[in-house]
Amino acid sequence: MLDNIFNNIKKKSLKERFLLVLGILFFLVYFVLGLFVIFMNNFPLAMNLTARIAFGIILIAYASFRFFRIINDNKD
Repeated sequence: MLDNIFNNIKKKSLKERFLLVLGILFFLVYFVLGLFVIFMNNFPLAMNLTARIAFGIILIAYASFRFFRIINDNKD
């Protein structure tokens, strides 16, 4: 399966590979930002713990949505 993914990436044009890398980068940014919002003790915005956890979960859910879109687009 992993070999099949690498073959699909090699078939893509330079622009498509760049957009794939950019998509993976933004997935990681949203995921790490969600973790920071949840676990950061001295969060710079005035939010209570429940709101911070909800916001962090929304960011992580959005990151997973982006990840599954990247995976589905890569199957072409």
